[in-house]
Order: sequence, then C-alpha cells, then structure tokens
Amino acid sequence: MKTDRDVSREDLRAVESPPLSDALLSRMRPVAKMHPETPPRVRGPQKAPAKKSTTIQLDPEVLDFFKAQGEGWQSKINDVLQNYVESFR
Repeated sequence: MKTDRDVSREDLRAVESPPLSDALLSRMRPVAKMHPETPPRVRGPQKAPAKKSTTIQLDPEVLDFFKAQGEGWQSKINDVLQNYVESFR
C-alpha cells in the first residue's frame, strides 16, 4: 500500500479528486473563518439554456479519450453531441 510520500504527481493526476490525509483534514479551516474580510463567492447567472445534469454510460475508450483532453472534457462531449443533433436539423 502506498503512503502519502509514495504518491507521485502522476498518481494524483490519474484520479479526479485525490484523497486527503487525516493530518491534512485536521489542519483545514473554513475560508470564512480564516479570511473574514473576503466576501463570499456567489455563482453568476447561468447561460441560457441551463444545462441539465444526467447520468449516462459510455464505453471506457470513449470516456478515456475525452478525459485525456483535460479540463472541460464534459463540455467537449456536450459539443460533440450538440453537433450531432444539429446535423439532423
């Protein structure tokens, strides 16, 4: 089993959300408590039309291909599907 010291940057990039150690979690504090002068972040208005969340099953090679494209891979899948829909209009 790997320890925190054995985990490489490559290992961390291979997962979407790297695990947090108990030591790190115990040191974490809410941003509002540590920086009370910082105004809370508010999400801006959604672009119209707002996207809907769903769950789909994709072949592993399809998912791997898009994830390998880096950040925004879900939007790229949406763009490909949108182009497909528009090809029938």
